[in-house]
Amino acid sequence: MGEILMSEDGVNAGRRKFLTAATSVVGAVGAVGAAVPFVGSWNPSAKAKAAGAPVKANIANLEPGQMVTLEWRGKPVYVVRRTPEILAGIDKVDGLVRDPESAEPQQPEYITDKYRSLKDEFLVLLGVCTHLGCAPMFRPEVGATDLGGANWQGGFFCPCHGSKFDLAGRVYKGVPAPLNLEVPPYSYEGDALLTVGIDPEQGA
Repeated sequence: MGEILMSEDGVNAGRRKFLTAATSVVGAVGAVGAAVPFVGSWNPSAKAKAAGAPVKANIANLEPGQMVTLEWRGKPVYVVRRTPEILAGIDKVDGLVRDPESAEPQQPEYITDKYRSLKDEFLVLLGVCTHLGCAPMFRPEVGATDLGGANWQGGFFCPCHGSKFDLAGRVYKGVPAPLNLEVPPYSYEGDALLTVGIDPEQGA
């Protein structure tokens, strides 16, 4: 049998090392457990989402020209980071879209310019076609032959019935959709923390 080591105060030294190690492990696990709910609190629960809770997303790393999809109130929200070239393309199709000045109330009252956004760089839209509610596809390629060739400056195409929208969410003429894509209420905290579901004055 191995020799049992005893400390000066009579406590088994091996047992002391075991208890010390075990306590450290339990403490570390507890610390991780305490951190997880804090991180998870950035995203609302499924029940809160269904009730319309705001959704936050850091969009600082979204690449120019790319789109990310969020979920709010059970609906997709498209966020596109637009380049100067994309914004110039929006200007080129003013005569091809049905409601170029967004006269129909498809956005909050604080969204007033043709780019339909708080910041020109970021487009925020509900990804729901205003015809029958399908999810339009992101088609950013300029000049796509199946979408109008030279008249297509990038945008969204609904595969269900062929409706087309530009990269401000404005609906093209001559398609089934009657209205521009809807802009949800949203605001920013800082430069790139997007909150969908809260107006700017509420987030202040």
